Amino acid sequence: MAADKKIARRRGAWICFQDESGVSLLPVVRATWAPKGVTPVLHHRFSWKRMSMAGVLAYRPDRSRSAFVFSMTDGAYNTDKLIDFLTELRTHFAGEKVIVIWDGLMAHRSRAMTAWLATQRDWLHVERLPAYAPELNPIEQVWGNVKSTELANLCPDILDEVRIATESGLTRIGTSYDLCHSFLDHTGLSL
Repeated sequence: MAADKKIARRRGAWICFQDESGVSLLPVVRATWAPKGVTPVLHHRFSWKRMSMAGVLAYRPDRSRSAFVFSMTDGAYNTDKLIDFLTELRTHFAGEKVIVIWDGLMAHRSRAMTAWLATQRDWLHVERLPAYAPELNPIEQVWGNVKSTELANLCPDILDEVRIATESGLTRIGTSYDLCHSFLDHTGLSL
């Protein structure tokens, strides 16, 4: 991270941790309570319909500001959808410099993504996290927080119910400076 911090300070860039996650109509089972002797039972439709979310937790190098940007799509994210997301990210940061730190997902390493990234060097610099190190990505905490709060034991009938609950959770996180910084602190990384 030391090199990225220096680049961020020199360029006046946002440090952005990016990741994707999925949700489906299957409930995210979490511990709950029930009256003594009454076992809680979740009734749901067994369906593999899924949607995916992509997000960026962004920080100023001096920790003065944080931002959370997210997007959702039906199915999974591929290279084209991620390029669309990064284009939205550019709009969100209104031309400011950005350093994106992400994992080794195939869509991040594809030829189309590499070619597109080469055309975006005026505002975007990309670094890869070490392999098998999700504990270094603070946005992993975002997914866990939403899944253990808004999506916990939710038994939706349609994907729109999942979308509404997910948007509610992601918006809750995005409006909390303290929560966004606590996710970064949890990784043990410093800016």
